[in-house]
Amino acid sequence: MPDNFAFGPNPTSDKPSPNKLLQTSWTSIGGDPDELKHIKFSGIGVLPSAFHVTELAAATIGVASLAVAELSAVASGALPTVGIDRRLGSYWFLTSLRPQDWSLPPQWDPIAGDYQAADGWIRLHTNAPHHRDVVLSVLGTPIDKRSVEQAVEKWNAADLEAAIVERGGCAASMRTQQAWAEHPQGLAVNAEPLIHLAWTTAATPAHWTPMAERPLQGIRVLDLTRILAGPVATRFLAAFGADVLRIDPFGWEEPGTVPEVVLGKRCARLDLKTAEGRDRLSHLIAGADVIVHGYRPGALADLGFDPAQRRAINPNLIDVCLDAYGWTGPWKGRRGFDSLIQMSTGIADTGMRLMGRDRPTPLPGQSIDHGTGYLMAAAVVRGLTERLRTGRVLEARASLARTAQLLVSAGHQSADTTAFLPEQQEDLSDAIERTGWGPARRLRPPATIDGVTMGWDLPAPKLGSSPPVWLNAKSTSSTELTS
Repeated sequence: MPDNFAFGPNPTSDKPSPNKLLQTSWTSIGGDPDELKHIKFSGIGVLPSAFHVTELAAATIGVASLAVAELSAVASGALPTVGIDRRLGSYWFLTSLRPQDWSLPPQWDPIAGDYQAADGWIRLHTNAPHHRDVVLSVLGTPIDKRSVEQAVEKWNAADLEAAIVERGGCAASMRTQQAWAEHPQGLAVNAEPLIHLAWTTAATPAHWTPMAERPLQGIRVLDLTRILAGPVATRFLAAFGADVLRIDPFGWEEPGTVPEVVLGKRCARLDLKTAEGRDRLSHLIAGADVIVHGYRPGALADLGFDPAQRRAINPNLIDVCLDAYGWTGPWKGRRGFDSLIQMSTGIADTGMRLMGRDRPTPLPGQSIDHGTGYLMAAAVVRGLTERLRTGRVLEARASLARTAQLLVSAGHQSADTTAFLPEQQEDLSDAIERTGWGPARRLRPPATIDGVTMGWDLPAPKLGSSPPVWLNAKSTSSTELTS
């Protein structure tokens, strides 16, 4: 982490807006603003960025943790105090995993990255082999970065973006914040709520009572998510005792991110293109308390599991999902990822200009993904609390583009900021986590909740290492792999 960083000419001097980010996040999921006084923040310094990324981390982890505290209070009768370490929260927005004597593979495919087109910049997202195939087909190049660079230079950025997206690939030309605000999709997304909430009445009363110390013990979470927001959400739920079962198709891998985000989960595989696989998924939905999903819009419906069908299978199911570009507007079904959202919404352009760089300058890490993940986790937990209190069942929808707007709404970060103290040995848990790839240590959790245990019962496993079934008996103790 650098000791300091400088903006280019004419930096803005807006003050950080943690209270705005915090209050907007909490009220977006139906939280009582008076309860925000139970969150106490600590930690000095900010992540280097043109935007308030540290405050986004503190706010979103804060509301997810406050939701857990609220659920714990159902059992204890009193809302406990929540402590958020802004510094640790910021580091968790980057990575929590510290491999011991092994290394994570590269996070990005060799072709993925930012390219100079004839009239501006474009980002190509090629981590999935089929997405890379689309890009290479459109450009007519082999898997060679220099050949791709030369081909991209002949295109206008918006035209290349459109050609790749039309064929089912993933790309985003770099726009300014103003251009995005005036774009039909920007107008649509910015008019949406941060979290879409819809409520139905449960078919039967909930036969579950939370434990004050381990509030999500006994809750089954079906995880149909991939890189990166959804897995962050379900990792957080696992930290408080939820039985999280992640489902992936055969052959799917995420080598650069899976060890980071499958902590505390069981991971299984199903072929949902077969009747047997869909039947098994139907049984899993029937036995779940919560489903969190982030497939491309319409993908579950195409398999016979649209919202009405999921509700018919399990009327008590709390259903939380996300997409990339929002739920209304001309791009509502477009594939997307955090890095593409930052290009489309003007974040990468603003970072380039205000930090005096000569190329797109994104946020530190995949911050939009992480922030969205904690907002989704908060919605899940608030949904559990409301189901207990009122019998109502939640369906919630989030999007990366709308979380980006939340961050942008806080303004720009001024140049006179303080860097964090570099990572210290005491920042790491003492426990050795025996992951599916080798031993590792984790950062200590960024949140503390009085009287509540935050820890993960299972180390990070490889995808497909468990059967696609719910456990017959649920554990009642926590190993606290990170504490």
